[in-house]
Amino acid sequence: MKKGKTSRLVGFPDAKMNFGTVDSKNLKSIYLNIQSWVTPKYEYDDVERVVSTFGKSIKNSIYDSIDNTMFKEQNIVDLDLRTSGILYGKKSFMNLEITLFFNTIMDFKDPKLRLALKRIAKKIYISSFKKSVYFDFTLSKKVKEL
Repeated sequence: MKKGKTSRLVGFPDAKMNFGTVDSKNLKSIYLNIQSWVTPKYEYDDVERVVSTFGKSIKNSIYDSIDNTMFKEQNIVDLDLRTSGILYGKKSFMNLEITLFFNTIMDFKDPKLRLALKRIAKKIYISSFKKSVYFDFTLSKKVKEL
């Protein structure tokens, strides 16, 4: 009796993005999962502060792009980026999971839901990933040679 569902969001060359739920029959929340490999642009003395500032920019992106008619204002943002392994010139894995709670009853297959999540993902991608002063992002750890 499997209730969870996931779906992929395409159009983001430097990150893998999915959304899903643990209970598609009784849909109360949905998660947006973003995975990427990050490389610091510079050598930092205080990596914890850099990661914290980066997480704050993600939260601001969500706040700016969230549809308040569909989602509640409360959300959970879990940025998993190990500060102990972040070194200049070395790629580190980043996993970002955002849990959003619904204001209204929604269907997982509703095109409006996919559009709202894509809008949030696009805002995060452009303002926090592409315009990041701290990190460069790639889809895989290996460097592709031409």
